[in-house]
Amino acid sequence: MASSTVTSSQPDRPLRPNLAFRRLRGSRSPAEFAALVRRAAREIGERVSCDARYIGRVEAGEIRCPNYAYERVFLHMFPGRALTDLGFVPRSSVRGRAARTAVAAPRGPAPGETAGGSPGGSPGADEPYDRRDPWRNDPPNRPNQPNHPNHPNHEESDVLRRAFMTGGGATVAAATLVPLGLAPAAAAADRLPWRAGVPEAMALEEAVRRIRLLDDRHGADGLYRRAAAPLRAAYALLDAGATRQTTADRLHAGAGELAISVGWLAHDSGRFDDARSHYAEALATARMTGDAGLEAHAFCNTAFLARDAGRPREAVRAAQAAQRAARPLGSARLLSLLALREAGGWAGLADRTGCERALARAQALFERGSGDADPEWMSFYGEAELAGLEAQCWSTLGDWRRASRQARRAAQAQDPHFTRNIALYTAELADDLAREGRLDEAAEAGLRVLALLDQVQSSRIQGMLAGTARVLLPHRRASGVAEFLDRHASYKGPRPVRGGGPV
Repeated sequence: MASSTVTSSQPDRPLRPNLAFRRLRGSRSPAEFAALVRRAAREIGERVSCDARYIGRVEAGEIRCPNYAYERVFLHMFPGRALTDLGFVPRSSVRGRAARTAVAAPRGPAPGETAGGSPGGSPGADEPYDRRDPWRNDPPNRPNQPNHPNHPNHEESDVLRRAFMTGGGATVAAATLVPLGLAPAAAAADRLPWRAGVPEAMALEEAVRRIRLLDDRHGADGLYRRAAAPLRAAYALLDAGATRQTTADRLHAGAGELAISVGWLAHDSGRFDDARSHYAEALATARMTGDAGLEAHAFCNTAFLARDAGRPREAVRAAQAAQRAARPLGSARLLSLLALREAGGWAGLADRTGCERALARAQALFERGSGDADPEWMSFYGEAELAGLEAQCWSTLGDWRRASRQARRAAQAQDPHFTRNIALYTAELADDLAREGRLDEAAEAGLRVLALLDQVQSSRIQGMLAGTARVLLPHRRASGVAEFLDRHASYKGPRPVRGGGPV
């Protein structure tokens, strides 16, 4: 029997109407609601061509998960809610559909298609990007398109495509660890053992270190999609099994840490649903293996995400859960960081007393110094990070003078290796100074951030800088402000993703 060479982009399943989204529309007509969506998009610098037909498709369940541009608009319209609260399915449940289509249909793209096989080539969502959005939907003939032959990731795409089409889980693991330069030669796809051993565990641990190093220097935006491949590889290695229990334990710990690292890249680039899914995966791995260190790390990042997503009470509870898991580990520095995560939650709840208590506890624990029990992933946590996180708490509470003082201290104390964090703290400083009314100093700090954005790609930092520009806009005539506003307006980097707040 001849099989079809084309796979439908939608699985064979009955559509489920999106009743939650329909309730949000209320008494407005689809056309009226679409106009509100377009207006909200303009408010945050997005461009979407929403019309009544699009609203109808959402409410009918045809669009199970919107693309990232629409996601940012919807979350702007309904602050404090996740995509699932709006009736959409988690992005993780629709991610990878394009890859499955490509495997089932090994053919060249038809006119008007990208290599993914569907118009617009939507990455991990049911709805293609808006074709008129010049920031989010590059035409297929541009070299910065992932499937273009001159794109820097093109070789990686070929490796992944061959692996998925010709091999099983272990082969995929070997092939996907190679593109980032994270695997030793022994991980060649045609020689990977049926059961993982020490070389594979070492490759996985090195993948985590390499991703963290790249994030420290360059930010998350350019790394997130590339880092998803090693994560798939890690769980493929777990499925393949290990030669010894000690190796299995290393693989589980490495896979959990990698899930957190990839989750952080999603978090920092504004993909909050993806980040939540990755952190939950890491937490499940920790619970299965009884790894208290991994559990504390997963809860730590979950608390941070909850704060950024506008769920401060969840941030407090997750930080407290992290502290319970971390107490037996004997690391004062880890407990100090977790106290800061709790302080951020209290600040979000406008509980100044709770915030100050947590900050005092974080400072006291930090002063005990570092120790052998400190986790490897905490290499970023020093005087600068302590000051930076305290600055965020004061900023949330509206104490701009204290916030700017701590942000300046953080920027000055940061090790030059952490380029991203220098940009981050300086962006925090610029915003705090602007809100404090020190306009010329804010503009000067903003210009320093712009000078670093050629090296750092972080939607979080870009979003903070955009907020500073909005605060300074009515004061264009103040000294230095016009230069900053003009430079910011001419910046051609990636558009900011909604949902910020620094690390």
